[in-house]
Amino acid sequence: MDNFLEVSNLSKSFPGFQLQNISFSLPKGYIMGLIGPNGSGKTTTIKLILNMLKRDHGEIKIMGLDNITDEIEAKANVGVVYDANCFCDEWTVAQAETAVSIFYKNWDKNRFSELLKRFHIAPTKKVKELSKGMQMKLMIACAFSYDAKLLILDEPTSGLDPVSRDELLKILSEYIEDGEHSVLFSTHITGDLERAADYITYINYGNLFFSGCKDEFVELFRIVKGGRDELTLNLSGKLIGIRSFSTGFEALIRSEDWKLFRHLDVEPATIDDIVVFTNQEGDRDE
Repeated sequence: MDNFLEVSNLSKSFPGFQLQNISFSLPKGYIMGLIGPNGSGKTTTIKLILNMLKRDHGEIKIMGLDNITDEIEAKANVGVVYDANCFCDEWTVAQAETAVSIFYKNWDKNRFSELLKRFHIAPTKKVKELSKGMQMKLMIACAFSYDAKLLILDEPTSGLDPVSRDELLKILSEYIEDGEHSVLFSTHITGDLERAADYITYINYGNLFFSGCKDEFVELFRIVKGGRDELTLNLSGKLIGIRSFSTGFEALIRSEDWKLFRHLDVEPATIDDIVVFTNQEGDRDE
């Protein structure tokens, strides 16, 4: 099986928002970043994959299984980490294990114990006594203890300190090392994806902007900088987005157009640059 996740022509309508014909594939053994400004449809897409929302149109396959007709079997291979605690606050860590383990026949109690030691989580601690980073590690420990082949994370680094974010990225890199696991990683912290992601899927207000190799995505664009008097009318039509300053401007251009701007300062674009300059409509509710 080449792809652990296949999303084809996925659509979902809400009052004032429509997710339209989203398609992407996540190959086995890789990390995919799911990006877009607030309100673009990232969380909606994840909820549709997990069948927490009913799709209007399209198809979703998890390890070759339909996420609706084969939901139980498909979800047995999926681990999910949310941006907020999903356990009862009053549970101890040991009680959280009991609650989760009954749903997985291949639960490995020894593996869970080893992960708690690695993450420095005491089984007697109450969930509410754990920091946000520790609660996330607890969710990861649960997913790893039944050997989830596909890990889905929704804004996992939001609110984490730099040390915790760095540790999480290391955990994810180790997770896919054997080539038998994959990660779908929704985030607005694009610097994390610069480090960890192999693929990028960019959804912009319900529409698919790009899905493919991260390096290919970044290579599609450049940043151009210059003085205000250096931007001529015939060149302005080639700009995808622009920031103007009292002393000059900076803008996003397609790499294929860079020769038109070679008299100016042309630099590589980051993922963050691409998202910012292609987003012209501000924040919306997702």
